[in-house]
Amino acid sequence: MPHTLLAFHAHPDDEALLTSGTMARAAAEGHRVIVVVATDGELGLAASEFTGEGALAATRMHELRASAAALGVSRVEHLGYADSGLGPEVAPDPPGATRFVRADVEEAARRLAAILREEQVDVLLHYEPNGGYGHPDHRQVHRVGQRAAELAGTPKVLEATVPRDTICRAIDLAARVYRFPPEFDRSSFDGAFSARSEITHRIGVRRHITAKRASMRAHASQATADGGADRTLAAFLRIPRPLYDLVFGREWFVDRSLPPGSPIRRDVFDGLA
Repeated sequence: MPHTLLAFHAHPDDEALLTSGTMARAAAEGHRVIVVVATDGELGLAASEFTGEGALAATRMHELRASAAALGVSRVEHLGYADSGLGPEVAPDPPGATRFVRADVEEAARRLAAILREEQVDVLLHYEPNGGYGHPDHRQVHRVGQRAAELAGTPKVLEATVPRDTICRAIDLAARVYRFPPEFDRSSFDGAFSARSEITHRIGVRRHITAKRASMRAHASQATADGGADRTLAAFLRIPRPLYDLVFGREWFVDRSLPPGSPIRRDVFDGLA
């Protein structure tokens, strides 16, 4: 029976890294797939040719739609908040908008819950409490997503994540063929995402790896930087295909409603009628 899957992310390009394979697989299997981003990604890092006067926000939303098309996504929505950035201080709110990290959780959750109800969403994908590597907007996605699911009565909520040991091993493998930029902090991943014991879903997406790679490639602005500097997304896209398939051929989720030690699920729709 076809179901509806909604992936809730903080910024355009987040969907490509954490859930694009699962989204592509669900769409290919006949399910309806929706992606909602909280912000337009205006404060993302990119070469100066993409920035200025709201240009990056427009570019990144265009890239998100291209990514969605590659994955078979049926609907793309922006929740209406402004990017909070990753710096130690949050910039002032832009005219007519609120930085997502300052958003009232209840209000933001009502916006998302309205889409969950309208679409009769069966499975919501969002983030674990730490938001992966701790980005403030990612942590806010967890809070808003959790509350929205409660308001809408969404049957299944899964937290997109990566086992810490797996992501560290993947980075170390990639480092054999690529030199990461100086600002890349390998040690920051030692406490990021989730412990392997927390994982409840391990989704194989190698059959949809071409779509996943196309999703990453769609976010061209996020692979650029001034002065010839390199970006992590660009590095991922240069990984040779066999190694890329190994590194990105699985995606992981945590279902907090399952008791510890439950058997690993291999389909995000397991357990639905």
